[in-house]
Amino acid sequence: MPELVLETNGRTWTLDPSRPYTLGRDPQGDIVFDDARVSWRHATVSFDGRSWVVEDHGSTNGTFLRGQRIQRTEIGPGTALHLGNATDGPRLDLAGAAVGRPQQAPYAAAPAGWAQQAAPQQAPAQQAPAQQPGRQEAQQAPQQPQSAQHAPQQAAFPQQAGPGAPAHGDRSPTTFHQFALGRVMRIGRALENELVVSDLQVSRYHAEFHSTPDGRFEIRDLGSHNGTYVNGHPVPKGGSVQLGPADIVGVGHSTFRIVGDRLEEFVDTGEVSFSARHLTVTVDGGKQILKDVSFGVPEKSLIAVIGPSGSGKSTLLKALTGYRPANQGEVLYDNRNLYKQFAELRQRIGLVPQDDILHKELTVKKALKYAAKLRFPADTTAQERDARIEEVLRELKLDVHKDKKVTSLSGGQRKRVSVALELLTKPSLIFLDEPTSGLDPGMDRDVMQLLRGLADDGRTVLVVTHSVAELALCDKLLVMAPGGAVAYFGPPEEALNFFGYDSWADVFSAFENYRDYDWAGRWKGSQHYQMYAADFDAVAPQQAAYMPPPVAIKPPKPQAWGSQLLTLIRRYVSVIVSDKGFLALTVILPAVLGSVSLLMNHDRGLLVNPAVDPRTGLHVPNGTATTVLLILSVGACFAGAANSVRELIKERVIYERERATGLSRSAYLMSKVVVLGAVTVLQGLMVGMIGFSPRKIPDQGVILGSSTLFELCLPIMALGFTSMMVGLVISSLVKTAEKTMPLLVMFAIIQVVFTGCLFTLHGTLGVNEFSYLMPSRWAVAAAGTTLDLNNIAPNGDDPGSTDPLWNHTAGAWGLDMIALLALGAVCGFFVARFLRRHEPEVMRK
Repeated sequence: MPELVLETNGRTWTLDPSRPYTLGRDPQGDIVFDDARVSWRHATVSFDGRSWVVEDHGSTNGTFLRGQRIQRTEIGPGTALHLGNATDGPRLDLAGAAVGRPQQAPYAAAPAGWAQQAAPQQAPAQQAPAQQPGRQEAQQAPQQPQSAQHAPQQAAFPQQAGPGAPAHGDRSPTTFHQFALGRVMRIGRALENELVVSDLQVSRYHAEFHSTPDGRFEIRDLGSHNGTYVNGHPVPKGGSVQLGPADIVGVGHSTFRIVGDRLEEFVDTGEVSFSARHLTVTVDGGKQILKDVSFGVPEKSLIAVIGPSGSGKSTLLKALTGYRPANQGEVLYDNRNLYKQFAELRQRIGLVPQDDILHKELTVKKALKYAAKLRFPADTTAQERDARIEEVLRELKLDVHKDKKVTSLSGGQRKRVSVALELLTKPSLIFLDEPTSGLDPGMDRDVMQLLRGLADDGRTVLVVTHSVAELALCDKLLVMAPGGAVAYFGPPEEALNFFGYDSWADVFSAFENYRDYDWAGRWKGSQHYQMYAADFDAVAPQQAAYMPPPVAIKPPKPQAWGSQLLTLIRRYVSVIVSDKGFLALTVILPAVLGSVSLLMNHDRGLLVNPAVDPRTGLHVPNGTATTVLLILSVGACFAGAANSVRELIKERVIYERERATGLSRSAYLMSKVVVLGAVTVLQGLMVGMIGFSPRKIPDQGVILGSSTLFELCLPIMALGFTSMMVGLVISSLVKTAEKTMPLLVMFAIIQVVFTGCLFTLHGTLGVNEFSYLMPSRWAVAAAGTTLDLNNIAPNGDDPGSTDPLWNHTAGAWGLDMIALLALGAVCGFFVARFLRRHEPEVMRK
């Protein structure tokens, strides 16, 4: 293997072909340049098995050969490169060995493990927008005779022609595995597997490759937790799929393809390309809120998205992450359609919303522990999860704060914890929505420097922000104009000059003052557009036309339903126990509501058969019984609904993010029902015991015999539970927490009216039927059945008027309780349906 001599600025290096060499301003790099025009990690020089090559890594100012900006090209003696500027940028002169033969398909001759050392090579179709000359060369290539050495690559990767379209560009495999006919090759985390994958997203025994004697191959899922994917679609759990020559198998952060009798493995270590092409979002009425947005994101870079209010920044973020797919266009993750393959790729994308995505009542470490428990497979051990948590805490310098409650941290530290939560699964792409909102300038700088560090460590970071103070830390800047169109994309240091203003305040004022101006047209007519975005606009979306329809299989969940439910219950109980104020209110509220009923006159209000008027010899209606039932039922309604009316709205952002990572909707809802139901039922028992126990009640009930007190408490407890379910319905409907209180008050007042204690409901056409929808109607009826209200407090002026729901029979009591609980079940159904509106839209289709 030939050596290469590199000379720059009076210094000489002899390059060893067995390793790559990084060029840039990074002091940790191999060849360091102290020049502002050179990017932090600018380029790599390496020997690919046939020749020496230089590869630009999406640098801001480019790498130039003979005055032309290049992305990746062969080099040899006599070659002169310039970094940052085609004429006076730092110059590299090469000498020594001769250039090898024409380059083969990169994967054909690269030694195993090469991609673990060198930065992956990038396909011409995925070049950063800045490399326009290189793009032109790529477009001309099909017109030239195809050389024989490219045939293997074309066979393995048809040009954008279906599920086997290039998934890794022209990158070299991380490693190779030889197949033998009839052999089984098992993949998993456990050391006993033939293919050991050190990835916590992978199960211990995940899947198997099968090679049959007739030369066919198949992949068989072994009941994995995060799933096995073929071309982005999940393999049925425990099932198998036949593999074709162009199929891509996804397991965690690794993908595999079969070339001949060899299995090639590609590990996603973060060096991925990402691009948006012709994204357009249309809302009801045909209004476009995002208009034909195209741009490409270089790997391992930091991109900022800025723009005035109403410019579509949040809409763009949802389109890029798959939360709300664009109506037109496509998002490509390493040349793979994100919308079509969301089930697999969602695990490789981190999203930090503007609001915190963790429970502030928990300590930092405990919050991350529950998140890791939900996101990692069920067969990961506590030691494995703890080790990953400690690793992330150290990386973000949060280890000194791990035992503090999240609510006690500063705004910048809380944002770091949200980022830490996303880093648990080692995403290659991280999106952040307004991470510096509400922070002072110092914290703003700290957060942006954190993001810069994440990008330098091998991730691609895109941040939507209103802050313009630290844009210089970014590699690229995307400026959105009013109406959702692109006004600029390129290096941040060139942006103000492009707009012709001295400050961003002037630019934003111009956007506001000239809203009808064609900012997108000005951008597309500029030289900057030709340099940084023209090639992405020129490529029409093709993936959608060739992708097969999605397989009708739900994406697998990291944890079994029962395991998720148990984790969610434990987390919710921890949150409640940590909130001392809520615990105090949980005890005080039912005690006060139950005690109010004791103000009734005991002498005239015994809850038994009425006394006889000595003057007339007639029974005196017992008005106290209905009044006591009214007070207790309304108290139970209010307490139950108040417990839950804010629960879903305050956790909406957390639910949205966890749902995208595999959380079960039914497990989440059931955890709320179990914990809040237990709290509410105990409160109902307390209300009933306080309200009924000091009074004289019938000696015998209709169901429990002598246990009349508990029989009277059961309807109050069930009413509290059903009211709690109504509170969940309200919480799933409203858009802000402030809207819950008026609806809570309205619900309580309506329950007062339709209890049947204020006026006669039975026999009132329409009103009586409507009252059947009210939980308080059935709860009062069940308690009234035990007390025999038809006898001691008959409805209306006619003493003979009776309500069949109050009949002193076991059948009437059972009907009342079944109807009451059925209302709660119906509410649960509606809550589950309403929760779907707060999930990534791509998961609902």
